[in-house]
Amino acid sequence: MPDRREAGFALLIVLWSLVLLSLILTQVLSAGRGEAQLASNLRASAVAEAVADGAVQDTIFHLLEPSSGHWPLQGRHRLALAGGVAEVVVENVSGKINPNQADATLLGAMLTLCGASTATSAAITQAVLDWRAPPTAGDASAAYRAAGLGYAPPGAPFETSDEIGLVIGMTPALRGCVLPHISVYQESETPSLSVADPFVARALGVVARQSGDAAAPDAGDGNDPTVTITATATGRGGGRFTRRATLRLVADPRGRPFRILDWQTL
Repeated sequence: MPDRREAGFALLIVLWSLVLLSLILTQVLSAGRGEAQLASNLRASAVAEAVADGAVQDTIFHLLEPSSGHWPLQGRHRLALAGGVAEVVVENVSGKINPNQADATLLGAMLTLCGASTATSAAITQAVLDWRAPPTAGDASAAYRAAGLGYAPPGAPFETSDEIGLVIGMTPALRGCVLPHISVYQESETPSLSVADPFVARALGVVARQSGDAAAPDAGDGNDPTVTITATATGRGGGRFTRRATLRLVADPRGRPFRILDWQTL
């Protein structure tokens, strides 16, 4: 009887040990699958990023190409590269509105087309002017303090287009509407109508009607073309990545045929 009880106890220990080992093995396998999936996702993302960056470089080459392979400064293209494919959008910045250069009439027209009321449009337009203007005797920061915001107008030009979302009164909906049509790298007070998108063309039309002109003014494309390249890549591993680069097609002091002004991950 004692031997039989001891044998049963030993069997119970063995069974519990097997259960414990099974749980440990299951946990190890689960963690291993998770790590493998994470590594696979990181690899797919890295491949897609490389494809997007390669698409930007390939686009720059076509923009600078003087022969039949030259691409215009505005358009859409599809590129097949070694690691995947990329959808590329090239935009001529001279057709956009510069929030640092545009006057109150053009800013107001843009906001009105985005659905802002007359009062809201006037208030935000003044806030944009206050943001970029040097500080004066008036305290433009008072409204920001009253709204509980932890910042105030810097009294300096907008450094990025995204910064316009910080202007008091600018709602997320208005920001999302105006952002695709503005650029701090557009060098003229008035966008070029010949390359402007339909939204900017309508805003220029509103300005023309308010001023009594028969047609909106055209500032031309300028001497130094500036373009924004947006490359959305899909890698062969299924990863997706979007790169947006803004560059000026003019030789820099080091002899390069272009200057990169902005490099973003979207």
